[in-house]
Amino acid sequence: MLSLEQLAVRAGVPSGDSTTCTLLKGGLSHRIIRADVDDRSYLVRILDPAVSEAGLGIPLEQEIENTVRAARTGVGPRVFNVAAPSMVLEYLDAVTLSARDVRDPGTIPRIALACRRLHTRAEPFVNDFDIFRKAEELLSLCHRHELRIPDGYPDHRAVIAEIEQALRRRPLPRVPCHNDLLPENFMDDGTDIRIIDYQLSGMNDPAFELGDIAAEADYSPDLVEALVKAYFGGAMSDALLARARLYLVASNYAWTLWFSVHHGLLSRGVTDFDYWAEAADKWAQAVRDLESAELGGLIDAVGGPQ
Repeated sequence: MLSLEQLAVRAGVPSGDSTTCTLLKGGLSHRIIRADVDDRSYLVRILDPAVSEAGLGIPLEQEIENTVRAARTGVGPRVFNVAAPSMVLEYLDAVTLSARDVRDPGTIPRIALACRRLHTRAEPFVNDFDIFRKAEELLSLCHRHELRIPDGYPDHRAVIAEIEQALRRRPLPRVPCHNDLLPENFMDDGTDIRIIDYQLSGMNDPAFELGDIAAEADYSPDLVEALVKAYFGGAMSDALLARARLYLVASNYAWTLWFSVHHGLLSRGVTDFDYWAEAADKWAQAVRDLESAELGGLIDAVGGPQ
């Protein structure tokens, strides 16, 4: 087995008089190595093909190209070298955000600005992403491999189909989206919010990005509204707010199965992260909103003036 230093060299980290490598925790799917070479640091991201093969990420070549395109906006970390399946990236001297940070009203406008920079400045990503098709794909994987899914999951498919139909009536232009903005994929360098880890990136509705952020940080409706206002500014409308809130529901519905698949196919009991507990938590949040008395009003509102 290659050492961390050998993996870093293979990825293209520059040589120096002194090199120290450390395996970082935090990535749920791939290996992340910090390489300190003399007085400079790099991040080596080693992509595991099993992740995309299991439907848990986009193909490696797409992730790499989208990472390069995001880097050119200044939102993503710079890419110094690509030696697939590895990338040598800028090591960000920054603070990784938590759910509490992402819920901070003072941070929300900065998050919205980072998303707008990605959405408006990046070259089009090389693939499309649709949360409803991803949910179908993951459910098919669960059935094919006889994986455990939360009780009652299939019972809500008709409501999800109604949400999708409502969102399709007046679609927004698709933009380069990250599509997996859990708090830990935001980093604050003291000046800007940076966005890392483009494992599920692709062209998508920008309202999904907002709804997904809200889902991952378990936003209250007031915080969702603050994020949508910060992103759309004067173009904010009830329809756009409803759009983001419906995508919040779709996000929790689909990512429930991401964790179910990871638990069943990749974890094999050798990880210190409880993927099944995360699936159950996502599902509880999805059910809360799918059974909310507000849902019908959101479905009606999404077709209004934008």
